[in-house]
Amino acid sequence: MNAPTVTSELAAAEAGVTSATIRKWVQRGHLRPAGTQGRRQLYRLEDVFAAERATNRLRGNH
Repeated sequence: MNAPTVTSELAAAEAGVTSATIRKWVQRGHLRPAGTQGRRQLYRLEDVFAAERATNRLRGNH
């Protein structure tokens, strides 16, 4: 079963971060796009939340 995917803007809104943060997570290897829609990258929300948890652990935020 395929999980629904969202744009980086919606992913950022759901995670409470900016689109720039989503791009940064991708650059740092914390998040991988699940697909594309035209030129836009799409993400699974569960992956976005996992990246958020991982980066919070790295910064020492609980």
